[in-house]
Amino acid sequence: MSAKTLPKRSELAVESTWDLTKIYASDEDFQADLKQVSQELLQAKDYQGTLKKGAKHFLQGMEFILELSRKLEKIYTYSHLKNDQDTSNTTYQGMNSQASTLVAKVSEAVSWFEPELLSLSDEQIWGYFEEEPKLEVYRHMVEGIVAERPHVLSEQEEALLAGAGEIFGASSKTYGIMSNADLTFPIVKNEEGEEVRLSHGLYGQLLESTNRQVREETFKQFYSVYDQFQNTFATTLGSHVKMHNYLAKTRHYQSAREASLANNHIPEAVYDTLLQVVDKHLPLLHRYVALRKKLLGVDTLHMYDMYTPILGEAPIRYSYSEAKEKAKIALQPLGQEYMAIVEEAFSDRWIDVVENQGKRSGAYSSGCYDTVPYILLNWHDSLDQLYTLVHEMGHSVHSYFTRHNQPYVYGDYSIFLAEIASTTNENILTEHLLATEKDPKVRAYVLNRYLDGFKGTIFRQTQFAEFEHFIHTEDAKGVPLTAEYLNQYYGDLNAKYYGPAVAKDPEIALEWSRIPHFYYNYYVYQYATGFSAASALSNKIVKQEAGALDHYLNYLKAGNSDYPIEVMKKAGVDMTQAVYIEEAMKVFEARLNEFEKIVTDLGLA
Repeated sequence: MSAKTLPKRSELAVESTWDLTKIYASDEDFQADLKQVSQELLQAKDYQGTLKKGAKHFLQGMEFILELSRKLEKIYTYSHLKNDQDTSNTTYQGMNSQASTLVAKVSEAVSWFEPELLSLSDEQIWGYFEEEPKLEVYRHMVEGIVAERPHVLSEQEEALLAGAGEIFGASSKTYGIMSNADLTFPIVKNEEGEEVRLSHGLYGQLLESTNRQVREETFKQFYSVYDQFQNTFATTLGSHVKMHNYLAKTRHYQSAREASLANNHIPEAVYDTLLQVVDKHLPLLHRYVALRKKLLGVDTLHMYDMYTPILGEAPIRYSYSEAKEKAKIALQPLGQEYMAIVEEAFSDRWIDVVENQGKRSGAYSSGCYDTVPYILLNWHDSLDQLYTLVHEMGHSVHSYFTRHNQPYVYGDYSIFLAEIASTTNENILTEHLLATEKDPKVRAYVLNRYLDGFKGTIFRQTQFAEFEHFIHTEDAKGVPLTAEYLNQYYGDLNAKYYGPAVAKDPEIALEWSRIPHFYYNYYVYQYATGFSAASALSNKIVKQEAGALDHYLNYLKAGNSDYPIEVMKKAGVDMTQAVYIEEAMKVFEARLNEFEKIVTDLGLA
């Protein structure tokens, strides 16, 4: 469907849209809350300086800030959902802008709280808890803040660092503007032989082309641009890494990695274990890559051959109504309590299904403590969209359980935990399809989809994590991060991951220069750990291991009531140990074995 034929928002069937009147009955109610919170935030200064006055004042200050935050989240959720359903609607553009401005104002108004709390002694803080029973619910939150005390500086030093925030972000901002706005990419030919100007989005599309000449030209032309500016990108990345290392040292951490992982109280062993286990199992990726070479029938496999489909179009597709029924059947192993929420999501208009003019692209789950966890889709009949549906449903049910089982203060969850729930659902769907689909072509497609997902999430993101740790440790040792040095290491690292079946294309050594995640500060490893944990959990659930489902539901209900590592231990996965990644690798190997056999039997390899 072309953009010209997309329906207007007003033309959609109501049942295919989400019901945002559950948040506010009207836009006037939204404006009333916006006005109220704008007035209430002025009271924040009345609480500043009172935490030292006693337990009651301590409680009142904390409850004021949490209540303000709770109201603000509802305002922001409504405005961003309204804006996303039709980004061309100027009314909702304005409301979203109002809400964003209010977020910044509230953040500024309450920024005194943590430094003031940490100005109190441990004895004074925990004395308050003994004195005031109503504080007990906030113990874990306060423990988390107090644990950071050794890394919090004086009020004056903190003010200096806060004031330099824009300066610290300059390298990242420069990279973003350079990569997204200032680079001019060359013109290439697409599959139809038409001349098109390359862009980040088009690059990904053309690398999936079945025309090898298109893929090769796209790959080489795209990297020719990064080649011209490699020294600039080495400078922005190197400066950003220096900033991470400087701040870690300033805050008395041993390393930038320790500082980053401390935000979620993640032991560094989690990171090291991931790198070690994945490194040990790289021969599995080499096997899969070698099979891709065989299936494509090429003498030499290049990096630009890694994303083109090797089995053609999907042999099955689903309409939205079919996908709903398939999802309900596939997710049955998650039990009645879980499925009751899935049914509610489908029947109670949590989901905005179809594409319309101006609607934000992609898919997500969103909401806040006082709303249902809404899902945005842009539905097109396909197997991939079924996977998207169960993925986002995983997020939404996780949010629902958390908000209905935790007080507001713990009614959210960390990024470290977020992708586990969604990917568990994808894995359970894969298990269901493999258990029910007998057609070898369908099975091959489902297996290939899983193997590609595993390759892109566990192997590729771990490769990124290994590179990210390398550049931080090298900079900490005083080694200059020149373009030549980065190219050499990244090219060798890529060869190590993909193995001997792939040619050592010189262009891929420049891949580091175009990955925005390297400016996120030890972020990408969470994709790989989350996928691995989801694989282990879904395996236990589908096999109906004793206690597995109850443990999983407890994880979904835990929110921020404990540190992420402890939440996962209770779910049955110790992410400080290698076992959960080893189990994921066993699933990958078993599915690779079956995929190799099917494509051989079908005469494709």
